[in-house]
Amino acid sequence: MNLNKAIVAGNLTRDPELRTMPSGGHVVTFGLATNRFWKDQNGAQQKDTQFHNIVAFGKLAETTAKFLVKGRLALVEGRIQNRSYVAKDGQKRYTSEIVAEVIQFGPQGGQGGGTMSSQAKVADAPAAEPMPDVPVVSEDEETPKNAKRKVQNVKETKGKEKPKDDDEFDIEEDIPF
Repeated sequence: MNLNKAIVAGNLTRDPELRTMPSGGHVVTFGLATNRFWKDQNGAQQKDTQFHNIVAFGKLAETTAKFLVKGRLALVEGRIQNRSYVAKDGQKRYTSEIVAEVIQFGPQGGQGGGTMSSQAKVADAPAAEPMPDVPVVSEDEETPKNAKRKVQNVKETKGKEKPKDDDEFDIEEDIPF
């Protein structure tokens, strides 16, 4: 069995660049940054940022160029592709990119209607508000083995359900599955 699947969610590092191929089809390229947070052995918060090159073709390319802008959150699902090309200086270069099959747009975050393409932006347009923080779940967060949770229990009285005070229960002992 073979599988080549990539799923990344992050913020665009540049506006999507829409081009037309000689065949008449459309292709869009943009960058996406993803962050990873963890605590090192000393307990200090660490951060690693990875940059991904994204490519999309056809109708997906057109829609992406129309609605996405630098800084906007997006989830990209696709396949990893490695290729080589000859740079302007004549050197052979290699690159890895994600060829998008599905792109989900994140919240607009105060960036207006989101229907303007990056080429149609007006120079005197108001600056976009910063994106709201996205919650991050760290890889190394531990859940206590005997975690206690408060829940509202329901006690039956005279055929009527009535809530009683908050009570603690043990997840490992009180959940039947």
